[in-house]
Amino acid sequence: MKVSIWFALGAAVLFGLSTPFAKLLLGSVSPVLLGGLLYLGSGIGLMAARLWRDQGWHTTGMRPDDWPWLAGAILFGGVLGPVALMLGLQHTAAATASLLLNLETVLTAVLAWVIFKENADRRVVAGMIAIVAGGLILSWPAQGAAETGMNWSAGLIVLSCLCWAIDNNLTRKVSASDALFIAGSKGLVAGCVNVTAAMALGTLWPTLPGVLAAMVVGLLGYGISLVLYVLALRGLGTARAGAYFSVAPFIGALVSLWWLGESVGPGFWVACGLMVLGIWLHLTERHEHEHTHEPLEHSHAHVHDEHHQHEHAFAWDGREPHVHVHRHQAITHRHPHFPDIHHRHKH
Repeated sequence: MKVSIWFALGAAVLFGLSTPFAKLLLGSVSPVLLGGLLYLGSGIGLMAARLWRDQGWHTTGMRPDDWPWLAGAILFGGVLGPVALMLGLQHTAAATASLLLNLETVLTAVLAWVIFKENADRRVVAGMIAIVAGGLILSWPAQGAAETGMNWSAGLIVLSCLCWAIDNNLTRKVSASDALFIAGSKGLVAGCVNVTAAMALGTLWPTLPGVLAAMVVGLLGYGISLVLYVLALRGLGTARAGAYFSVAPFIGALVSLWWLGESVGPGFWVACGLMVLGIWLHLTERHEHEHTHEPLEHSHAHVHDEHHQHEHAFAWDGREPHVHVHRHQAITHRHPHFPDIHHRHKH
């Protein structure tokens, strides 16, 4: 479980750093093309890493009923989400946009609780309320703005958060599969779709250094970050992984204030305080009760802990972790846990 937390935090740092860098690239790359290049860099880099790791192409290990979940994750998280973010970033300060991305955590958790039936403890719910309040303060237009109600640029960033929240919940359904394949295929498909759309709109291509810079940012902030996030989903569940990942916007906001020299008003710091409170409530949550594991058969990297007590029908050299199809027998016990791939029980 501790390793999963570090995976989530690592994903957060990489994604958080990508927001101010993407803001800089928007000066020379159109929003749709930038969204495509970010994911294309992610897909090419991760698929190359997978080929190198496996010394060639190997089967994904995904079951037939996993593919619709992955396709939905690619559509929302790889195609729609990044374009909405890039459009919103055009007229929103990078620091403000970075903190607004905290709403992804809230929307991810709400979908996980309402649609996918993850448990919701009071402490986590209170943290979500604090983050929502901070997001509303950031999204409200400045005095004298022409718009009424919510700022539309901020609204597009919120829309990107919703897309990625849907993506997170769909990706959780396939999180036991190869993380490199999941993230790499999302990058390739989403990148090709968005680049093709940009070309159809007559978008002018930037210089080669601009293209390479966008692809490198995509590989780090969208590719490797997503691989780490998928690994975190296995051990923490959707809502909790999102809670740890919510440090990402603060990384982006701090870099934007320090490096880009952006100025912010008092509302920014009020929102920052509310979001810090929400994240603290998430990180200090403890979930423990007696629970029953139903029989389950799946494949993923594992060690022989209390949840993996099984025999092998093949020669095994004793090294761990190792990967193979294995079956869990029913067991009832009590220990601190998150809704990971082994703890998706009712409460």
